[in-house]
Amino acid sequence: MNCGELLIIGGAEDKCLEGEVLNKFVELALRRSDGGIGILPTASEIPEEMSKQYIKIFRALGVDRVEVIKLDSREEADDPLMCEQLESLSALFITGGNQSRLSERIGQSKFHQALSKAWHQGMVIAGTSAGASIIGKHMIVAADTMLNDDKLKVEIGIGFGFLDGLLIDQHFSQRGRFDRLLSAIAVNKELLGIGIDENTAILVKDGLFEVYGQHEVLVLDGSKSDYIHVTTSDNGSEELTLSGFCLHALTRGYRFDLVTRKLLMKKGIQP
Repeated sequence: MNCGELLIIGGAEDKCLEGEVLNKFVELALRRSDGGIGILPTASEIPEEMSKQYIKIFRALGVDRVEVIKLDSREEADDPLMCEQLESLSALFITGGNQSRLSERIGQSKFHQALSKAWHQGMVIAGTSAGASIIGKHMIVAADTMLNDDKLKVEIGIGFGFLDGLLIDQHFSQRGRFDRLLSAIAVNKELLGIGIDENTAILVKDGLFEVYGQHEVLVLDGSKSDYIHVTTSDNGSEELTLSGFCLHALTRGYRFDLVTRKLLMKKGIQP
């Protein structure tokens, strides 16, 4: 089976006709079948308002059929009728909000299983902000607390599992999330940390990703680290000492090999 593309967005993407990220999503959706797009707003506390924003921009970008998949409980996520709604769609867009809400209401449900099957059969899946974090097998559960917290502890939860071995963080530079991703990877060295800025996305396909949008994507690789040590200071905060981490920063057009964990040049640029 040929899995569909995954468009993973750092949040706050431009919702206008010129917005590169959503234009790319619509382009991918229209390549398949009739290009019908589903919107999954479960993560949001204002799902109706959130859905209206995306319905408006997707239709402006030329999508004739846009459907909202309303899942507010695990009972709804286990409803066969909700699962059937996926069958006629070319793509699904998972909005922002709280990734824990997605995990609690949809994770391991019949809808989750149906979505995984659809993706394996070629459905395009995009997620922004919380919808980006949920794409991986592992996700950072904490939302914004680390910005003002002096502790390095980060709680890791279970995502939808479309990508294994990655830990995705969003609103990355804009919300100062380097420390929390670094500390998360320090205690989970097998995972590859990916921090995605706002109005920026990675398009994942066949073990590679390419950067789209306005800002940067940071990749943290601790697999070859030769020293990691955590100490507790007098005030109870945790301090991290480490060595041997590899950091990559990518901008629009650059690609990255998720298997070899190496940067790939964009066209016209020599290494």
